Amino acid sequence: MTSDQDGRSDKGIDPSVPPSGSGCVECDEVGGWWFHLRRCAQCGHVGCCDSSPAKHATGHFRQTGHPFVQSFEPGESWYWDYASNEMYESGPELAAPVSHPAEQPAPGPAGRVPADWAKTLRG
Repeated sequence: MTSDQDGRSDKGIDPSVPPSGSGCVECDEVGGWWFHLRRCAQCGHVGCCDSSPAKHATGHFRQTGHPFVQSFEPGESWYWDYASNEMYESGPELAAPVSHPAEQPAPGPAGRVPADWAKTLRG
């Protein structure tokens, strides 16, 4: 990933935009759950990963065309480029917070994950 003169990196990344919240926007709206979270690097939308039942982060890309997401998991800073199907180990630092709260479990959120969640993901 490269940076241009105004400090913004690669088209599709806005480091100044905060995340939309601490969980998947769409899952929270319907009482769903997720495995891991991804944050849109352009608008801050937080969605669930492709291993999650609803795959909202990819849905957000398909709906908006925003190409880059960053992991929204504690301790992870990698990016994924949906447009090129490439992973980057690092990239521009985004506005805080850079992950969901450490006490929020994965899968999560607490209280909404079914007891047979692993079987659900394998199915």
